Order: sequence, then C-alpha cells, then structure tokens
Amino acid sequence: QVQLVESGGGLVQAGGSLRLSCAASGRTFSSYGMGWFRQAPGKEREFVAAISRAGWNTVYADPVKGRFTISRDNAKNTMYLQMNSLNADDTAVYYCAASPKGLISSRDYEFWGQGTQVTVSS
Repeated sequence: QVQLVESGGGLVQAGGSLRLSCAASGRTFSSYGMGWFRQAPGKEREFVAAISRAGWNTVYADPVKGRFTISRDNAKNTMYLQMNSLNADDTAVYYCAASPKGLISSRDYEFWGQGTQVTVSS
C-alpha cells in the first residue's frame, strides 16, 4: 500500500514553468514504477510520463516530449515533473500514480493521488 500526495500546481503564464512533486508514504517507494497523468475538463485522463523503479528509464507522451522531465528521488520518497514552455493545452488536473508492475504507460496503475491543478493562462 502506498499513499500519494501531489503538490506544486498553480497558475502560470504561457511559456512559464512549474515543478510538480509527488510525495509517497511507506518504505517501499523504490519498488514502484511511477507515472504522471492529467485530465482536462471534459476529457479523459491521459498519460503524461512514467519512470522506472530506479529512475533509469523514462517514457513521455508525444505532446510533452522535450518540455517535461520526470524524475524521482527514492531517498526522499518523491517523484517530480518539471514542466517547461507551458501552453494552454497543458491546463489540467495532474495526478501521480504508482504501480508494482514497474514502468508502464497505460492507466493500469494501482495507486493514485488526489491531483493538483495546473492552469496556464494565454
């Protein structure tokens, strides 16, 4: 069992940056693959990025490649999403998720956080 809490969301102008954090409870954080998802109003939740247990491997959705960077610090039980060059299409609630299956890009994650709102003004 792992509990996830996101933070770092907010209002930012187009072209700006934000860094999201996902703090995990428990002592087995390093045994979970981690991912970020987002859901805009009226749209389905979509995959953003994922990272393997040790952090060596990452995968990104095409719309965020080259702009977003996922990382993790297993000593701090925390995952991050650095978001640069933000645009209005990035406006959404961002969720972090954990999976004992390792790095996956589908929505087949077992544990989810409550989400943090990111709003990009144009």
